[in-house]
Amino acid sequence: MKRIILATVAAAALFGGAAQAQAQDAALKAAVQADYEANLGSLFDWFHRNPELSGREVQTSARMARELTALGYEVTTGVGGTGVVAVLRNGAGPTVMIRADMDGLPLEERSGLANASTARQVDADGTEKPVMHACGHDVHITALVGTARQMMARKANWSGTLVLIAQPAEERIFGARDMMQDGLYTRFPKPDYALAFHVSADLATGKIEAPLGITSSSSDSVDIAVKGVGTHGAYPHLGVDPVLVASQIVVSLQSLRSREVNPLEGAVVTVGAIHGGIKHNIISEQVDLQLTVRADSPEVRTQLLDGIDRIAKNTALALGVPEDRLPVVTRSATETTPPNINDRDTAQKVRDLFTASFGADVLADAPRSGMGAEDFSYFVTPDTGVKGVYFSVGGTPAAELEGAAGHHSPLFRITPEPAVTLGVEASVIAAEGLMPKVSN
Repeated sequence: MKRIILATVAAAALFGGAAQAQAQDAALKAAVQADYEANLGSLFDWFHRNPELSGREVQTSARMARELTALGYEVTTGVGGTGVVAVLRNGAGPTVMIRADMDGLPLEERSGLANASTARQVDADGTEKPVMHACGHDVHITALVGTARQMMARKANWSGTLVLIAQPAEERIFGARDMMQDGLYTRFPKPDYALAFHVSADLATGKIEAPLGITSSSSDSVDIAVKGVGTHGAYPHLGVDPVLVASQIVVSLQSLRSREVNPLEGAVVTVGAIHGGIKHNIISEQVDLQLTVRADSPEVRTQLLDGIDRIAKNTALALGVPEDRLPVVTRSATETTPPNINDRDTAQKVRDLFTASFGADVLADAPRSGMGAEDFSYFVTPDTGVKGVYFSVGGTPAAELEGAAGHHSPLFRITPEPAVTLGVEASVIAAEGLMPKVSN
């Protein structure tokens, strides 16, 4: 009889705990929906109409600072340029950081939306350019404000320290590094865990992707100045043609992927631009190549970059380029980021939190289809000791997926309400799960 009573009590406690969790999830969903209708919808509209270029997010940064300050957070601006850091301390416990990127792209929006951007801005190169949110960063920063509001309102549910950051210049992959170099982990509480999400135009609204491992590749911009000896096009034997040398380098670079890297490893070397020559019958003195290099591991990344140096130099030597005019290979000091790899155990915990709250069918586990990069990786490199989870939320209704424009397209458009609200709910659930309430 005693066993039956204990079992009954345990079952009741379990049922009661599950019922309480379901009630909390329902309350969160209702609160986020109400916030979207009262605040977040109009905030998203403002961000979408007022995009700013990488490293020049002055209005966006100021708006984020005002929103987070009004919610009661300790806010610091100007971190790593235009970055914003907001801190909320809520007793003993882990520190969780949630990041949202906030820059737009130099594209003229042709989405057909009523709130399509008409913004223009002078970029760092001195050129005025059209600007649009063609990658959903307006969703991310809107959701960060929504997350901030819910985490403040739900302080009774968690213990620890919450750090929210609005990060500049993700599109040019230098904003995260600049924030780190400006003391993000020394001036502010260093996180035990770091979270971020990205809205995806190729994922159905209501769905979440949370990989257990790699989410994005490394990226390095590389320039090669291929030099030659100029002469008349009708007398090629009197010079050294850099167009021929550059062309051979372009072809030979593909041997890195096809013949040097393990075929089961991710690797890309793309020559995105070739500039050289001035006239039909003139052999010029220089051709400039611009490359993007991608890898899924630090080892392959080094192999590719070192291979580019080797192939450029030795191809030039083989084709008779004088040793004092060998190619100059320059690796960008700013447009560079390591691969982003989720911490497996933390990602599994976050996935479990999502399925418990939203149901098992919320998760989508499509294989990676490309080698995009993401500078969130700077926050969670192995040397930091920070356990990171980067996930995606759907931005396009399932019925519209087939014709959806891709990211970085002037036609890019997502459905903001389900993307923002799911982004907020998922961020809150993940953060609370990583900072459980400490009992007194």
